[in-house]
Amino acid sequence: MNPPPRPKGLDSPLLPTIFRYASRAQVWVYRRTRGRVGGKWRIGAGFRKPVPTLLLEHRGRKSGRVFTVPLLYFADGDDLAVVASQGGLAAHPQWYLNLCASPETVVHVRGERRAVRARVVSGDERARLWKAAVGVYADFDSYQSWTEREIPVLVLSPCARKVP
Repeated sequence: MNPPPRPKGLDSPLLPTIFRYASRAQVWVYRRTRGRVGGKWRIGAGFRKPVPTLLLEHRGRKSGRVFTVPLLYFADGDDLAVVASQGGLAAHPQWYLNLCASPETVVHVRGERRAVRARVVSGDERARLWKAAVGVYADFDSYQSWTEREIPVLVLSPCARKVP
């Protein structure tokens, strides 16, 4: 079965602004409720099969500021995996570029803060994790079909540094 074509409205210049404010609201609510609200993604394929979300902190590679974004994730043993899909847009998300520049960071999973180190996976490991990601959130396959870039999959492994 072929994925649906990319909806025309996704290229609206208003969407990045809407997503930015919606993400800030989700981060605010997630923090205050320790993930009880905002801890599941229920849009698109997540409507029938909600997907857990975490909050990822990342340091701006140019500004040095710390930003926080909500992301879908799934567990892979002791690691967490995230997908830099950005809804199938042509460019990588800023958080991905920032993690490539500064991979040690912190995630919030429900009420727990964890120090992690990010790494981009490739080859057989990427293929295995991509299949798992699509199993968790089927829309990732559609997003990949809408872009020419290979959507990165990242593993967030626990690291020993103290959580600030």
